[in-house]
Amino acid sequence: MYDVLVLVEEEISVADAKELVELYAGRADAVQFHVLVPCENARAQVEASLTGLAGSDLFGMPSQRYAFRPDEDVRRAADDAQRAVDAEAAAALERSVGRLRSFDRDADGLITHRHPVDELVDLIPRVHGQEVVVLTRPHVIAELLHVDWSAQARRHLGVPVLHLLEQQPTE
Repeated sequence: MYDVLVLVEEEISVADAKELVELYAGRADAVQFHVLVPCENARAQVEASLTGLAGSDLFGMPSQRYAFRPDEDVRRAADDAQRAVDAEAAAALERSVGRLRSFDRDADGLITHRHPVDELVDLIPRVHGQEVVVLTRPHVIAELLHVDWSAQARRHLGVPVLHLLEQQPTE
């Protein structure tokens, strides 16, 4: 079995699933795809947003932290936001895995709240990964500065890393 980890920025489209399957069609051994979907930390974003809104003390006007909402309301909003983000990521993962399986390929996956490259570092030995495919939109500046996911993965992983750009739908 040849295990390929696929780090995606968004769910895998039918066209991208087809491209991935075709990329490994010539292998003598079976290929299993392990899809990794990063899931943002909604709690941190909600708290940062509310802190920014309540940051009038930066302008010399004293205010209570989250003066307009009690801390429990902020926690509840953050938890609700995280559940919604997790559900969206899980649905994207399910559709992505389903698309790979529709081409008669073995596929599984997971969502992560950790930095994607840190998750790859831990996941590769667990699934005996031999290769990583990073599937993202173009990020010209990050790629130029070598801080994009594929560049980071190449620095931290001992396996080949291929960066593919998501196919743009033709209108």
